[in-house]
Amino acid sequence: MTIRGKACIAGAYEHPTRLAPDKTVPQLHMECALGAVADAGLSLKDVDGYFCAGDAPGMGATSMIEYMGIRPRHIDSTETGGSSYLIHVSHAAQAIAAGKCNVALITLAGRPRSEASSGLQPRNFGANIPDQPFEAPYGLLTINSYALAAARHMHEFGTTAEQLAWIKVAASHHAQHNPNAMLKQVVTVEDVLASPMVSDPLRRMDCCVVSDGGGALIVTRPEIAKSLKRPLVSIRGAGEFVKGLDGGRVDLTYSGARFSGATAFAEAGLKPADIQYASIYDSFTITVLIQLEDLGFCEKGQGGRFVADGGLIAGSGKLPFNTDGGGLCNNHPANRGGITKVIEAVRQLRGEAHAAVQVKNCALALAQGTGGQLGTRHGSSTLILERL
Repeated sequence: MTIRGKACIAGAYEHPTRLAPDKTVPQLHMECALGAVADAGLSLKDVDGYFCAGDAPGMGATSMIEYMGIRPRHIDSTETGGSSYLIHVSHAAQAIAAGKCNVALITLAGRPRSEASSGLQPRNFGANIPDQPFEAPYGLLTINSYALAAARHMHEFGTTAEQLAWIKVAASHHAQHNPNAMLKQVVTVEDVLASPMVSDPLRRMDCCVVSDGGGALIVTRPEIAKSLKRPLVSIRGAGEFVKGLDGGRVDLTYSGARFSGATAFAEAGLKPADIQYASIYDSFTITVLIQLEDLGFCEKGQGGRFVADGGLIAGSGKLPFNTDGGGLCNNHPANRGGITKVIEAVRQLRGEAHAAVQVKNCALALAQGTGGQLGTRHGSSTLILERL
């Protein structure tokens, strides 16, 4: 069964706060939920499907459903890190197509900035996690893992620090127009290269911000979406994949987007050249570059050339990306940027992005999420969205 044309994103909301010392995580989830249903022209009473991931506190969906006072008949708490929320959109569409629900709510929220939780410490998921005894003793940090992927890509293909820097430059050009962005100042390649080295070859400006906040989405039946008198954003294709270390047969130069992207494009009946705007997960600059290659926007190893000289800047580049500033400049709530990638894609398709970065007559957009670590194991999800 295909989900093509079976569901629409009817509501989208990004929490404006980037620092929330006076709010709890459940409160942020609730505020995001209220924002999304209001954007759709609905209420929480209309919600009969709920989707959340590991950022949801307590018992996850069980706790949040009671807290929000909703009564869903379909629940999904799939957890693949930052890519979870794109998978939730796909799973919501599947549930709607199967008649399991009519109005699905997806929420993300967190307070890593207030709680000083930035991923700069080794992650401890408990002794019973299968990879823990093999990796935890060596103190693997998130940025070290991504730096390994960056170093390998540079070795294999001649990718340069200057080329990676162009990704941050493009994000900053877009963030200057976003009043809520954490980093609004436009930077140059020279600025990026002059920022302190954190984990060779990644510098401070190669890294995403750490922010509080969150976001939410409403996915509905097309018939419901049409009745709401909002611009129609249809889910045309979706794919998901988990990439691991394959028992030691490790290739750090590609991501799970190679497979989730192929699945999404096949379902959508489209090719990369058809996409007018792309929201690409940007935990680090190398994350963007590798995913662009794996999604087919350029050949493997050519990502550096593709992004150089402003290739991702709206209005002049070949592929406008992350026009809200992305995780590199805007926000990365709960250390998970997946839902904001979908939100900005929806804005572009509705024609609601800032005028300075709005893609003219944007009808086809892609959102790509990665959750976990490029250097070890990660989930990947790709969505292709269409304005009707």
